[in-house]
Amino acid sequence: MKVFKFGGASVKDADSVRNVASLMKKFSGERIIVVVSAMGKITNLLETLVDAVCLKKGGAKPIIEQIKKYHLDIVKDLFPNSSHSVYDDINSVFLQLEKSKPSDSYNKEYDQMVSLGEIISSKIVSAYLNEAGVKNNWLDVREVIQTDSTYREGKVDWEKTERNLSTPSRSPKGGELGDGLLVTQGFLGKTPDGFTTTLGREGSDYTAAILAYCTNAESVTIWKDVPGVMNADPKWFDETKLIEQMSYQDAIELSYYGATVIHPKTIKPLQNKKIPLYVRSFLKPDEKGTLINDKQSQLPIPCFIFKVNQILLSISPKDFSFIVEENFSDIFKIFADHQVKINVMQNSAISFSVCADNDERKIPELIKTLQKKFRVLYNENLELITIRYYNQSTIDRVCIGKKVFMEHKSRYTVQLVVKNA
Repeated sequence: MKVFKFGGASVKDADSVRNVASLMKKFSGERIIVVVSAMGKITNLLETLVDAVCLKKGGAKPIIEQIKKYHLDIVKDLFPNSSHSVYDDINSVFLQLEKSKPSDSYNKEYDQMVSLGEIISSKIVSAYLNEAGVKNNWLDVREVIQTDSTYREGKVDWEKTERNLSTPSRSPKGGELGDGLLVTQGFLGKTPDGFTTTLGREGSDYTAAILAYCTNAESVTIWKDVPGVMNADPKWFDETKLIEQMSYQDAIELSYYGATVIHPKTIKPLQNKKIPLYVRSFLKPDEKGTLINDKQSQLPIPCFIFKVNQILLSISPKDFSFIVEENFSDIFKIFADHQVKINVMQNSAISFSVCADNDERKIPELIKTLQKKFRVLYNENLELITIRYYNQSTIDRVCIGKKVFMEHKSRYTVQLVVKNA
């Protein structure tokens, strides 16, 4: 059993879906679970729709029409026969979007609406693969992956999920699966009460790892529009190099610090069962890409990670006293309650500085809560630069024309919070 994951860029239009079918034909006869993300940038559009419905930010109807047109244009290209069953399948999902209405919980409603991007995408991909002769069955992953009720960051119930995957009617290990292909969705789970949860933004990689862990898969492959894991994002560097092999530890470190090629939660379940992870190009599927496994080896070159739209918060006691363990406990609880991840932190005698993504849905309320007990100063429009296996020349290189607000060094990693000078 193998697990393949195709992200939004790999199914962004009709030609991309055809390319997936062509790629899957290379693996004819193999037993594979195919995990599919929402098409293109549809998740962003669905997030805008959630704001329109729940926060009254603009009208919902034009956004729904835009979502419908995007998908129908792809479907019409792939399935000229308008009587094909895929039209009814996706129209039923559009109907769910049209019935969306505000609820008491923004996060809960977010998951019910945003999850539909993966449902539509996987239905289209599954239908086209069958049309192209790549026989497969479609699976609603919400019937398999069980989570708690932490909306937008569902925590997996591993025992129940494994048990679900061992049920013959759902299991990729048994049943009539044609060529052995199962097409399902990334990013999604279900609460014990039957409501949809999402596993965190860009969580389809994590889904692939969950399914691989629970089925003891021989490998996971993430198909990307890049040759593999590069030492820097091509958006920031003209000359980037492919890393052919890296350890689970380096992969976890890079994803934790913000490398977008792999979701941060992906590695742990794979490492626990020593399941290798491949990152390969769907544009050049015959190339090897990057192998991530348990072989311990230091990366041969420095790796650079850039995160923009950062905010640096400086938190201190209102009475100018020392900041002590009790303060840290209060601060971390507030960050956890607001679901804000700390990207880098540093403390002095009377101040605790924290850099985080400047999420407009979370940060304003976080600051208000912090200000009840602490004095809070902050700087916005910052960048966070992380260098894994740094040296002074690499630091000097990225700091040209920048003002450094914070520098944090460990044995192998340096993090710099900067702004254009």
